Amino acid sequence: MFAVLLVVPGMALMAVVVAYPLVSALVTAFFRQSLVLPGREFVGFQNIVDVLQDDFLRLLWQTLVFTLGTTIAPFVIGFALALALNTQIRGSKVFRGLMLIPWLVPGVVVSFLWMWIFNANYGVMNAILEPLGVSPQAWLAQPGTAMFAVIVAKTWQSFPWMMVMLLAGLQTVPKELHEAAEMDGAGTVRRFFSITVPQIGGIIGLVLLLEFIWNFQHFDIIYVLTGGGPAGSTETFATSVYETAFHGFDLGHAGALGLLWLILLMALVVVYVRFSERGEKR
Repeated sequence: MFAVLLVVPGMALMAVVVAYPLVSALVTAFFRQSLVLPGREFVGFQNIVDVLQDDFLRLLWQTLVFTLGTTIAPFVIGFALALALNTQIRGSKVFRGLMLIPWLVPGVVVSFLWMWIFNANYGVMNAILEPLGVSPQAWLAQPGTAMFAVIVAKTWQSFPWMMVMLLAGLQTVPKELHEAAEMDGAGTVRRFFSITVPQIGGIIGLVLLLEFIWNFQHFDIIYVLTGGGPAGSTETFATSVYETAFHGFDLGHAGALGLLWLILLMALVVVYVRFSERGEKR
């Protein structure tokens, strides 16, 4: 009974803050309901059918492009920095602390920082590229460059977390394995792929899965930088649900899109849980 009493406050808070709004939003997917008009009408699966026939595939594609870009790029950067900081270089602890700054900065602040960098008139990016012969670009106002700019901004914020996790994994690899392999004539590249990667394979998998799930539902940097534009070129599930509900005032379509989005996220979570369980069994 004492254990139950300890759990009740947390469960009550979870029910009020998470469970009730979630269930309410999902139920809305089966109704024709407006944010500004009273009443609602049950329409069954019509909202879901409309969403699937509208631009669901475009949103799925753009969400996957953003998610893959903001998962692979920070992983490569974070892994390279983790390998560098894992060596006996002077000041590695100071560098490690400095590298964490982008991760500690709130997403909205990161967005405004990169909005200034990508500004078409006085941005740092154009100032750097112009002497190299690249004409000034409106990075956030062109469909061809907006997604790239958003991915760069999110990558800058994400790589420190990956770096820290991978560095922690690298420090668990026994040095004796590398020393023995080096005595057998294995070079740096061979040791990396034959010893380092297999030893921290579980950590690599979990880091990539977690980052993929988080980026699949990311909202703030995309919304502040581009609002899903220009011409919907950076629109993802997160921004589309918000725009449909609070700018289009169509709660039914927003709920249907959110329901489909939730199903995709649940599939990713199942993969993550199975991967975690397999790692614990090892």
